[in-house]
Amino acid sequence: MRIAVVGGTGMLGRRVVDELRSRGHEVRVLSRSAPEYQIDLTTGEGLVSALGGCDTVVDASNNATSKAADILVNGSRRLLAAEKTAGVGHHICVSIVGCERVPIGYYRFKAEQERVIEEGSVPWSIVQATQFHEFFAALLAQAARWRILPIPRMPLQTVAVDEVARTIVDIVESGPRDGRISITGPEIIDARELTRTWRSLNGRRALLFPVPLPGKLGRALRAGALTMERPSIRGTTRFETWLKTGGR
Repeated sequence: MRIAVVGGTGMLGRRVVDELRSRGHEVRVLSRSAPEYQIDLTTGEGLVSALGGCDTVVDASNNATSKAADILVNGSRRLLAAEKTAGVGHHICVSIVGCERVPIGYYRFKAEQERVIEEGSVPWSIVQATQFHEFFAALLAQAARWRILPIPRMPLQTVAVDEVARTIVDIVESGPRDGRISITGPEIIDARELTRTWRSLNGRRALLFPVPLPGKLGRALRAGALTMERPSIRGTTRFETWLKTGGR
């Protein structure tokens, strides 16, 4: 199969590309900085030519800046239109578990992106994942530079990026679901406990500082909006195990 990976230079995209190639697929890496297939989701530039002859598109692009709406929502419309023109038969969107339950801009845009995919004319699958071990650890490492770890009380269910990538490639090979597939980490655990584990295993001297989250956002996160009791797929690598085996 020939698969285009949009955002193929990012944290998840690179893993998806590696996994696809390890299984013998032909892969095109699409991004604004890709050496061969440069595309721009804000304008649609380069999309149709980059997608020519592709069977499947994996959209692993992401943006949490002020351009999020244009890239995630309008960019998906541009991408789907280009796929239709190019004859692509399967669109896979990478999304977030619970995005429809978290009342802030970025998550709302992800939920709207899902609706765009559902209403589009290209057969589709939406892979909803919980927060990545890698992402959470990177946030902690950045905060620890200031010797303080501001963490709210909320349950998380972090998952290894490699497990998400394998799930996405499984779906590439199995074909369109016209539905959602969820993948989570193996355990639901309070963010402060995860932080203590990270601090202990990394030997970092940083103060754990509880941060209150008021209003609807706080209620949603404390209620476990970013977790799922019964996912389609439950990962097997715990955050602590991931850290002990080289994750940072």
